Amino acid sequence: MKVIAFNGSPHRDGTTRRGIGAIAEELEKAGVSCEIVHVGNSGVRPCAGCGTCRELKRCVFDDDMVNPSREKVNGADGIILGSPVYYGGIAGGFKCFLDRLFFAGVNLKFKPAIAVAALRRSGGVFTFQQLNNYLNLAQAIITPGFYWGAVYGNNGEEVLQDGEGMLLMRTLGRNMAWLLKILEAGKGTIPYPETEKRIMTNFIRS
Repeated sequence: MKVIAFNGSPHRDGTTRRGIGAIAEELEKAGVSCEIVHVGNSGVRPCAGCGTCRELKRCVFDDDMVNPSREKVNGADGIILGSPVYYGGIAGGFKCFLDRLFFAGVNLKFKPAIAVAALRRSGGVFTFQQLNNYLNLAQAIITPGFYWGAVYGNNGEEVLQDGEGMLLMRTLGRNMAWLLKILEAGKGTIPYPETEKRIMTNFIRS
């Protein structure tokens, strides 16, 4: 089993990476591999809203890491999204990446997922909720924890001093590993729920 983790921070080994890393260590202990992909400062352009991805089943812009990342997600058994808090929300470059990645269509239905927000002082809950919006709309299974998925610190070393936050990350890693094994054991035994054709309703009528 494999989990793909995306580090949305411009800092490759900063606060966000330390939080994700604690989760990844627990997954590895449980026999689940975890690949951490650094997105932060990769220069991903924003979504153009062209809708071409609905026909191509991939983003029309094929000159950055979005489409290769989509393949990684679709081949993985779970996902982790980690972002620092910028002005009370997801880091801008990471949001551009997530908008295009998820709008192009990713296969996360009934796959375990974790959102992590890294912050110095405030804005963690809102960023955590923003990240979970992507996961909920993809019908992923949100891995349970005992608190909101946030770690505190102004740099990677300070995060390690956040005892409660690091405990939460380790707990999320163990819980995700457990979920992955439960889902694997149930394959072929318990069928997935029936999926109805999507209905799109607009609130303004002409």
